Amino acid sequence: MSKLSNSIRRLQDGFCSAVVVAAGSSRRMGQDKLLLPVGGRPMLALSLLALEQSPEIREIILVTTPEHVEAAEKLRLGYRLSKLHRVVFGGATRTESAWRGVMAVSPKAKLIAIHDAARPFVTERVIADAVRCAAQNLACAPAIPVKDTLKRARGGVVEETPERDTLFAIQTPQVFRAELIKAALQQAMDTGTVYTDDCAAVEAIGGVVHLSDGDEQNIKLTTPQDLLLAEAIWRSREEGSKA
Repeated sequence: MSKLSNSIRRLQDGFCSAVVVAAGSSRRMGQDKLLLPVGGRPMLALSLLALEQSPEIREIILVTTPEHVEAAEKLRLGYRLSKLHRVVFGGATRTESAWRGVMAVSPKAKLIAIHDAARPFVTERVIADAVRCAAQNLACAPAIPVKDTLKRARGGVVEETPERDTLFAIQTPQVFRAELIKAALQQAMDTGTVYTDDCAAVEAIGGVVHLSDGDEQNIKLTTPQDLLLAEAIWRSREEGSKA
């Protein structure tokens, strides 16, 4: 057991559940992306394996569609995913899917990590840093500084140029104290509010979200062009492991 794992357990009893959200429509991909091969393995399998192999994660809850339940069971058996304890159906929105997953975690869970199934390259270091940060600060998300200058615009007209030094691209897993994310998502459900990420739900009830270090390769596969980058990342990692 890693020193980092021991540290987290002392801080917050150590039980961290991971909710993997895999109930989207894949509209921008143009096809069902969860089982698309990346490096010869289904994308969903890679995401689940990353969490399975993390010492910080004690259980995995997969949120998906009824159509993917059989495939999920095959992945559980084929890849020996011992931490995949439950599969639940997603909702009409990402917020509802996250809420359903969070409500299905073990009562033992003190921390809950919510991860996009479409981020198959998350590393053990990114997971560990986010878990440690959340154990100390209630809520945390991996992030990387943006490289491009961004503009805020309306109707094709620029209204503002935010300072780039203050802008970050947010990744997953986003990790929270269990009671905090449950309360935040419950309020979102009660008010019918839809968020693009779970940190926004926590911010809406006055929670403070801290940032941990993300990873340039922890990309979300959303469009067909992303698959080309994914294969390049896979090849570079394979070559690095053989060096």
